[in-house]
Amino acid sequence: QVQLVESGGGLVQPGGSLRLSCAASGRTFSSYNLAWFRQAPGKEREFLASIRWTGRTTYSASSVKGRFTISRDNAKTTVYLQMNSLRPDGTVVYYCAASERYYSDSKGDYKYWGQGTEVTVSS
Repeated sequence: QVQLVESGGGLVQPGGSLRLSCAASGRTFSSYNLAWFRQAPGKEREFLASIRWTGRTTYSASSVKGRFTISRDNAKTTVYLQMNSLRPDGTVVYYCAASERYYSDSKGDYKYWGQGTEVTVSS
């Protein structure tokens, strides 16, 4: 089992950058595939990026490819989402998620979730 806690959210201007962190507890962090999702008010939770337990393979949604980068530090049991060229999406909650079994872009495949961190992109 793993517990996830996101941080790093806040207010940023359009075109700006922000790095989110997700700290995990649990001795088997390095065996989990990890992902970032986001959810705007009234909308479905949307996949952004995933990274395998090895850290050597990543996958990003086309909507963020080239702008967002997922990475992990198994020694620090933390996964990151570097977000550049942010668009004025308003206020959105970003979530990290973990799965021992799946490496996918489907939210249903991830068993463990953090509580989310809020990001507001606005001028």
